[in-house]
Amino acid sequence: MNNRPGPVTPDDIARLDRDDPLAARRSLFALPEGVIYLDGNSLGALPKSVPARIAQAVEQEWGVGLIRSWNDAGWYPAPQRVGARIAPLVGAAPDEVIVADSTSVNLFKVLIAALRMRPGRRRIVGERGSFPTDAYVAAGVAELMDAEFVAVEPDAVADAIDERTAVVSLTHVNYKTGRVYDMAGITRRAHAAGALVVWDLCHTAGAMPCDLNGCDADFAVGCGYKYLNGGPGAPAFVFVAQRHQAGLRQPIAGWHGHARPFDFVHDYVPAAGIDRMLVGTAPQLGLLALEEALKAFDGVDLQQLRRKSEQMTELFIRLADQELAPWGFGLASPRDAAQRGSQVSLTHPEGYAIMQALIARGVIGDFRAPDILRFGFAVLYVGFADLWNAVAALKDVMATGAWQAPEFSRRKAVT
Repeated sequence: MNNRPGPVTPDDIARLDRDDPLAARRSLFALPEGVIYLDGNSLGALPKSVPARIAQAVEQEWGVGLIRSWNDAGWYPAPQRVGARIAPLVGAAPDEVIVADSTSVNLFKVLIAALRMRPGRRRIVGERGSFPTDAYVAAGVAELMDAEFVAVEPDAVADAIDERTAVVSLTHVNYKTGRVYDMAGITRRAHAAGALVVWDLCHTAGAMPCDLNGCDADFAVGCGYKYLNGGPGAPAFVFVAQRHQAGLRQPIAGWHGHARPFDFVHDYVPAAGIDRMLVGTAPQLGLLALEEALKAFDGVDLQQLRRKSEQMTELFIRLADQELAPWGFGLASPRDAAQRGSQVSLTHPEGYAIMQALIARGVIGDFRAPDILRFGFAVLYVGFADLWNAVAALKDVMATGAWQAPEFSRRKAVT
């Protein structure tokens, strides 16, 4: 959207939706009538084709094919096949990405593998304010490996990388603010110091282009249930640059990561390539749902996806400035679109109750403590009119005081 002076108008919104090259993708998703869904950065919407695929997997492949479906229905190579589908979304080769386990488990595996590749160096550098699990896992790995985990402010990361650093572990897009790291710059800085880099792509994959190989990245992890729309608890993915695969020793030696798993031998011999990142039997129903969901990205130009994302976040910020000024909202996300992922985070001391009141009106975002209202824009199914209507609903929640109803202040288990 152009930064022209004056207020945003309904005509501006209509023009943006009319000119949207990705507008037709919305029809691929089963969005409830009357709901504006701005929480794709927490759980992606349901692609319409997924239920039939899961029904086939349950009723025919499991129900009729039984154990034969590991061969006959192609279950066994699904981790590699789905990883190859994700690879172009993150700038990787098909044999550098595999789907396995959860993001947390994959982070544990690659952090230990990276430390083993840098003997004599005992420091993991991370950031303050990253997703807590990333810090928990890094601290746990440091304890297990007799290493040190140092978390610094985001602006201090580059300066914290020195000859003691073995691994730099960062979230590419911050889960609270949407701030984007300079992946290429940080990776160059780490490599110049002799360190390796692990990137968490949970808020990147499917939301914006990412060029792991172009940045010379070493490792990356990410989830399947946010912008990739794989469903709640969808399996995660892990990237290992091809140049590291032959010497990689990950810590959880499981039979699916063995070179010859069906020989059932006592001694572990890791599989060649990315397959050595596997551990146990893949959760097939979740894997097949993710595979089907990824078809929504077939033929999508990732540069168009990014342009729309930048337009949407810019529009939302302009509307918030224009319509919400009397009610004390702040902006936690960067104003520079180049430094934002596909979300806008507002702040307000009563953020939780306000978000609950907004959700009650059919506008779904989420809340992150202590005061952040998050709005995520999965641009394959969110339109520009959705943003106009969402801000109008938020304005009405504030103008009427609807958020002050007692039921909206009671904390739920998931915020």
